[in-house]
Amino acid sequence: MTTYRQAGVDIEAGNEFVRRITPLVRSTFRPEVLTDLGGFGGLFRFQAERYTDPVLVSGTDGVGTKLKIAFLMDRHDTVGIDLVAMCVNDVAVSGAEPLFFLDYLATGKLSVAKAEAIVRGIAEGCRQAGCALIGGETAEMPSFYAEGEYDLAGFAVGVVDRSKLIDGRDIVPGDVLVGLASTGLHSNGYALVRRVLLEECGLKVDSRLPELTQPLGEALLTPTRIYARQLLTLAREFPIKGMAHITGGGITENLPRVLPKGCRARIQRGAWPVPAIFGAIQERGRIDRDEMYRVFNMGIGVMLILPQAAAEGVIARAAQLGDPAYQIGEILAAESDVPRVEYVG
Repeated sequence: MTTYRQAGVDIEAGNEFVRRITPLVRSTFRPEVLTDLGGFGGLFRFQAERYTDPVLVSGTDGVGTKLKIAFLMDRHDTVGIDLVAMCVNDVAVSGAEPLFFLDYLATGKLSVAKAEAIVRGIAEGCRQAGCALIGGETAEMPSFYAEGEYDLAGFAVGVVDRSKLIDGRDIVPGDVLVGLASTGLHSNGYALVRRVLLEECGLKVDSRLPELTQPLGEALLTPTRIYARQLLTLAREFPIKGMAHITGGGITENLPRVLPKGCRARIQRGAWPVPAIFGAIQERGRIDRDEMYRVFNMGIGVMLILPQAAAEGVIARAAQLGDPAYQIGEILAAESDVPRVEYVG
């Protein structure tokens, strides 16, 4: 008699996985969570009485080919942080508080230990963001993924009062740009990174580069910074008009997403320290500087747009919250035939 396990799906392993992750998931719960693991849907009591005109803000993303580095290193406890970060940072730049998160893990054959490490990272990311991990799905799909590989996706929901929504519409020429430092590559550009460093240069994850203080793989696996709590604090205390999460597309493609018609940005190169990993990639790949700024965050994880008078205070407060920040540019009036983002220096 043929069984599901013989076909490649181990139900008992799935049950053991749920048993192991239960305390990790519960550690993220907020008072609004009304469910536990095992239900068909995650229950979250939305406390509408706390808001005048609540707006729900949602975001979804994955980790991309950064996962390939995790496979090479056989280290899986950080990519879950990346997964949460990519979703909750998108939600937070609208001024929204992340409320809850769900994950999707798909693999060819479930490794309980590996999956537990992934969820441990997801739970850590949720704790950093202040949101609850209220559900998820683990799909075991024999022959669909290469041996030892998996994919991740995440889904976040947050809320903001409509009057406090930050959407860039009030940005005007004369406002300034403040950048919050990234922790490195975050979770974007890894197809180019792997092409240059691992394929063309033949480097390994344990290679030592003179400009880096840690092995290459460790530098590449550095988790994405989660800015959600800090952004909420800054938005409460300062007149922030717009925020941009610098993800795929780099500064060049992401900043215009928050700029209103009639405005463009001038970025001052050299106004912030660029982490050494970017120079290592650019030099070894002989990559044009403009291409670097279109692919990578170049050391800036989030950009804030605000009046000049508030810049000094925001920079000081961000440092208190643990994020080095720099005034890196200004907003100018835009003409129809000029780029939305201009670099000088």
